[in-house]
Amino acid sequence: MVKTLDKFDIGESGVIKSVSGEGRIRRRLFDMGVTPGAEVTLRKRAPLGDPIEVTLRGYELTLRKTEAAAVLTEVAE
Repeated sequence: MVKTLDKFDIGESGVIKSVSGEGRIRRRLFDMGVTPGAEVTLRKRAPLGDPIEVTLRGYELTLRKTEAAAVLTEVAE
């Protein structure tokens, strides 16, 4: 199943398929290691849903919900 990272449930994992968004946001995500082919797992979500914490390439990363919405993933079944 394909969905954006902001729609993940806690503990859900997937592989990044593409990163969309405008220049600055997309470049920032790439600089943080959010690139196609990387495996990502949602670890935590703030009480109001923003930001979220994910595990990516062996480290924890906090993303805004708008940034996570730009990351399209293939969810692990």
